[in-house]
Amino acid sequence: MVFAGLYPADGEDYTRLRTALDKLKLNDASLSMEPENSGALGFGFRCGFLGLMHLEIVQERLEREYDLDLIVTAPSVAYEVLLTNGEVIRIDNPSLLPSPNSTSEVREPILGVTIVAPSRSVGAIMELMHARRSEFRRMEYMQDRVVMEYTMPLAEMLADFYNQLKSRTQGYASLDYTFEGYRAAPLVRIDILVNQTPVEALSMISHRDNAVVQGRGIVEKLRTTIPRQMFEVPIQAAIGSRIIARETVRAMRKDVLSKCYGGDITRKRKLLEKQKEGKKRMKRVGRVEVPQEAFLSLLKIGEDG
Repeated sequence: MVFAGLYPADGEDYTRLRTALDKLKLNDASLSMEPENSGALGFGFRCGFLGLMHLEIVQERLEREYDLDLIVTAPSVAYEVLLTNGEVIRIDNPSLLPSPNSTSEVREPILGVTIVAPSRSVGAIMELMHARRSEFRRMEYMQDRVVMEYTMPLAEMLADFYNQLKSRTQGYASLDYTFEGYRAAPLVRIDILVNQTPVEALSMISHRDNAVVQGRGIVEKLRTTIPRQMFEVPIQAAIGSRIIARETVRAMRKDVLSKCYGGDITRKRKLLEKQKEGKKRMKRVGRVEVPQEAFLSLLKIGEDG
């Protein structure tokens, strides 16, 4: 299954969202939900779906039929975690991944993937699959078409995989996949801090070898989607206590000298210092709103891979 957080854009619509999800569950037994609380987004629900298309359908119905304005977090998969005490737990929210000190290994869901495409697309498909941490199994030519079989992590399929496959085959590829179980991998959690505050809904689990590149891509995307404030907003990606990437949303600058006529440099310097002190106070107490576009942008991370 695929999991994502659904939050009302207006906190007062929480009850309406719960009622709407209850009604959808009456004729959709595959939809699961449980209450969730995010420090950045407030009260919402962690929902399970059969796939990305199921997620899109549920979101569209909630917005169209129930007139709800939603914030949907980036989808994730369920991981198995072997703790140091021998217990195995399953998590569907990246922010719940235990610290490395208490885990022996993290296991991710693996798919068996079969792709049928025109023979001319073999090179482009192999390049795409290599970037998605897949393992090649076999390939068979059938006249002007080719059948390619791989194993790949389910999480890699969520990151714009369908669009990339269609783009590289001009839409002539077909895709079939089956779940093959869980496999241990060197996975880490990337935490995102906006204005020094962790945003749990933006956390994600990544392969250790890709974490720095992925973290850099996240903060670059967020820098272009988070609106400018009256103070600088640092956006950081971290693994534990280590910062792996940082970008800054520049502050909007008010021209405090516009009404200061004449050439009194002392007066101008005082106004600029006063503005600087005011921005420091705003930065300490300022709350940064993270728009829906910021969450949608995470779906595009690695789209050029």
